[in-house]
Amino acid sequence: MTEEKEIGFIKAWLVDALPYEVFWAKEDGSLVYGNPKLCERLGYKRTELTKLTIFDINTTVTPESWQRHWEALKRNKIESFQAVHKNKSGAFYEVEVYAQFFSNNRKEMVCAIMRDITSSSFYKNLVNNVESMAKVGGWDLNLQDGSILVTPEAFRIFNTEIKEDFHPSKIVQYFKDGERFRKHIIETTRNAVPFDGVFETKETPSRFIRSIVKPLLKGDKVYKVVGIYQDLTEQVKRENKLNFFKDVIDNAQDLIYVYNKSGKLLEYSNSVSSTLGFSKKELDRATVFDLDTSVTEAWWESHFSEIKKNGSLQMEWLLTKKDGTKFPADVVANYMHYEGQDINCAVVRDITTRKERDVKLFQALEEIKSLKDKLEVENEYLQEEISSSINAGNIKCKSEVYAKVLEQVYLVAPTDTTVLITGESGTGKELLATAVHANSSRKNRPLIKINCATLPKELIESELFGHKKGAFTGAVADKVGKFTLADGGSIFLDEIGEMPIDLQSKLLRVLQEGEFDELGGSKTIKVDVRVIAATNRDLAEMIKEGRFREDLYYRLNVFPIYNIPLRERKEDIPLLAQFFLEKFSTRAGKAFKRLSKKTVAALMAYDFPGNIRELENLIERAVIIENGTILNTGSWMPTVSKNTKASELLTFEEAQRQHIIAVLKRTKGKVSGINGAAGILDMNAKTLFAKMKKLGIEKETIFKT
Repeated sequence: MTEEKEIGFIKAWLVDALPYEVFWAKEDGSLVYGNPKLCERLGYKRTELTKLTIFDINTTVTPESWQRHWEALKRNKIESFQAVHKNKSGAFYEVEVYAQFFSNNRKEMVCAIMRDITSSSFYKNLVNNVESMAKVGGWDLNLQDGSILVTPEAFRIFNTEIKEDFHPSKIVQYFKDGERFRKHIIETTRNAVPFDGVFETKETPSRFIRSIVKPLLKGDKVYKVVGIYQDLTEQVKRENKLNFFKDVIDNAQDLIYVYNKSGKLLEYSNSVSSTLGFSKKELDRATVFDLDTSVTEAWWESHFSEIKKNGSLQMEWLLTKKDGTKFPADVVANYMHYEGQDINCAVVRDITTRKERDVKLFQALEEIKSLKDKLEVENEYLQEEISSSINAGNIKCKSEVYAKVLEQVYLVAPTDTTVLITGESGTGKELLATAVHANSSRKNRPLIKINCATLPKELIESELFGHKKGAFTGAVADKVGKFTLADGGSIFLDEIGEMPIDLQSKLLRVLQEGEFDELGGSKTIKVDVRVIAATNRDLAEMIKEGRFREDLYYRLNVFPIYNIPLRERKEDIPLLAQFFLEKFSTRAGKAFKRLSKKTVAALMAYDFPGNIRELENLIERAVIIENGTILNTGSWMPTVSKNTKASELLTFEEAQRQHIIAVLKRTKGKVSGINGAAGILDMNAKTLFAKMKKLGIEKETIFKT
């Protein structure tokens, strides 16, 4: 046999021995040859196969598409692609096709080599890693004369052009495990034992070569060995990579389930066992109905149909562990089709922590909403205060006696001490309260003001402490109380003597404990509020009459400030009158610049029983009535002081005596120290004691007068 014929024999044998499907087709699509592997896969005999066309085994091909394919192959010579073939029984399977155009003796044909890829592992399909078909090189060793034949593809695989390198004694040098290859070759040549193995090369980077060796016998003796080499490097890398991905999936924290349509658990990650508490033996024979007793067959069928229709589905579910405990989970169910089966691949994540976070976030958002509502109410309240406030924060004073009152304000302001401001109506107690707050560390928080005398008795509690919707008839919405608004700031309780006796205990609790309960509420509210109270009533007398709690009084009266009447600080009248003149002139659009000397003298002669408020109203009336740039006396001016009558004129000593007694009554007999009579009279305490002795004023007789 010539070498050319022998090579032809080898090639023919290689085509029949290849583990791939091979066919030849003509331009009209008819099949002229199919190797045994193709016949076996399609289920046809060779005689049947040659009567078929390409359109019989690939139903997606049309005469037009085949003609385009033929022309493309004719131009490009080689093409590779994936296709779906149909066997004799009508079942479909996927193949990778390596097609080559050739012409011999004017006969044009297409040779197609195909690899069945439907049997690839599940994980290959999972990562969509379909690789091209491997090329194969062959060799033939004649043991009788030692000659060896090698196909061109084999030379390419080993990157050599020397035929002798393929002799078994030399080829072993290419492999890391050459000794194993050598033993297999010895077994084949001596004992006619074929082998099929994969060997790693020594090069860097190394490759993986598959070697299939088959002995040819004459009688019972091996006279020739034929074999093929196939570079499986990419395939091995893919398999290693797939194994890595499988390890990743198995070690993923998320739970991964693979179910078939009937609910049988086909695959699962290790986390399923560790999280749910089932053994792998239990999981291997489990169904979805075993793992979740709440799942019915009807629900599963509907669920499977939905993911098949949509491709995937996300939902939240309550999973049950083996011990019966449950936990919330996020489920992403994905539809897959594998080896003719509908598959549900579900990725499940425990969202217990997320749910707990959501609850905390919801609570935080509710708190933010509450604070936002509170801030809006505060802002609305403060806007009202700004628009309605008259001369807030501006205390006009040049008299020394009133400067001592302000000195007490500045002393107590930096502390958190409760302040009780007393004095006649209209003396500016609210301005003193504002000054206390403005000079405190709480000045950046609101000063909430409430007049206890202006609110109906039944609404004071709601106004101070707030209420919940439905707490009483007419409570159609939640209301934030003034103490809540004042949290972190101050609250000014004007006319504190008008507070109902039954509500005073609740105010006392706020002062003592810093907490209260809103009407209709179920939670105790904690607040940090500084209380500034004011009254023109004699609280000590009200205590005796049972109309004011003694314990509340002592809680309020920690730092008392007596706001003296205007008649005792007459030096401030011109200053205050000028201030009011400018204020009301601007408001009325008048041109007044100052008061006349006569007007000032008349004002100084008047005792102003209504105090600063009366002076303010007087100047406002004058601005309306009069015109010009200088305010003169007129009909607006009171002619006689309501507190002075001719019949009541006293000697200088008697006037002194009565005035000192009046001041001592105000200070409850206290002569020296803070808020003592000496301070109010701007006298040295020893001088005042001497004066009292001279005028016959004794402490025991003060309150009898």
